[in-house]
Amino acid sequence: MAPEQWVERPRYVQHAEDVAEGAGASNVPSPDEVARGLRATSEGEDLIQILSPEGVLTPHPDFPVEVTGEMLQGLYRDMVLIRRFDREGNSLQRQGQLSIWVPLLGQEAAQIGAGRAMRPQDFAFPSYREHGIAWCRGVDPTALLGIFRGTDHSGWDPKEYRFHDYTIVIGNQALNAAGYAMGQAFDGKVGDGADAEATICFFGDGATAQGDIHEGMVFATAFDSPIVFYCQNNQWAISEPVGKMARLPLFRRAAGYGMPGFRVDGNDVLACLAVTKWALDECRTGNGPVMIEAFTYRMDAHTTSDDPSRYRLAAETEHWKLLDPIERVRVHLVREGLADKAFFDSVDVEADELAARFRDFAVNMQVPPVDRIFSNVYTGPHAEVDRQRADYLEYLAGFEEEGAH
Repeated sequence: MAPEQWVERPRYVQHAEDVAEGAGASNVPSPDEVARGLRATSEGEDLIQILSPEGVLTPHPDFPVEVTGEMLQGLYRDMVLIRRFDREGNSLQRQGQLSIWVPLLGQEAAQIGAGRAMRPQDFAFPSYREHGIAWCRGVDPTALLGIFRGTDHSGWDPKEYRFHDYTIVIGNQALNAAGYAMGQAFDGKVGDGADAEATICFFGDGATAQGDIHEGMVFATAFDSPIVFYCQNNQWAISEPVGKMARLPLFRRAAGYGMPGFRVDGNDVLACLAVTKWALDECRTGNGPVMIEAFTYRMDAHTTSDDPSRYRLAAETEHWKLLDPIERVRVHLVREGLADKAFFDSVDVEADELAARFRDFAVNMQVPPVDRIFSNVYTGPHAEVDRQRADYLEYLAGFEEEGAH
């Protein structure tokens, strides 16, 4: 690379008029620059797309996927249902039923496409927003509620569902996933057989700035581990735009570790499915790891404790509404005569029933005993945990004695 290419450049410069006006020369872009930059990038440098925002299906030569009406109906149903209970989760938190909720609005295709690409024996490592992956792995949505109510460490058995506990520490799941994938290789679970396994690790664009992601990728490539690193680039690491920490598309970082990287339209469920299926197959047969950047958008707040109106323009969100992942599937189904009104009505009814069950479960959750937090810290009894439990119960008992007086 020529030395002049290393000179620091303005960020978010997307148009010739920006350069002429000197826009983007600051490290802090204007909101208008961010919006224009997103529009330009969303056209997709090396973006893999199969189903366009207008619902037009164009097969991809490198990532073939067999598309049937039944398959598309299933993907549509998945996305509608997870969006419905996600919206219910938001409402429950606002009404005081949950301590916090982490919405996935806008990322349904990125998650359902990847989740449905997995085989039963594969193992998924999520962050804290992967409600759609949980759905694909067979975890009932009500099992998520204890985490956000603060009553459970995890509401499911990770071994049974091949779906790890939610990881709150940003990027930490990459280390867990890389280690697990190394174990798959050491145990001889990689090969051409139908029972071959792979691991997939989910994280956001903000997590790519964490050392854990870097270390996980280093170990994964060093040991040829069967792992797919699946980055959901939703454009915002809480209140910071992805362009502030990355001057190149995130998928290009893969080359630095020695693995292939792909940027897929994260609002295109078919593209996410096709690319993830290919990547998992590569890993199962010993050609991993692989990185995928699902280029999508977080339509809601980072969590219910966040206010996105303080750091991004409404026009930006309105632009991404036109790229809605569910609408493009619905349009295609209607245009091609693959679904009728009765089908769409039945999905809406099912979504409402799921939301009602989700809400009823949350409202009627029992308050666990105060010492439950000390349970299952270790596989068996532990003297230090027992001491902490005793000290805490004695502390709480002190308040009861004061009340008695």
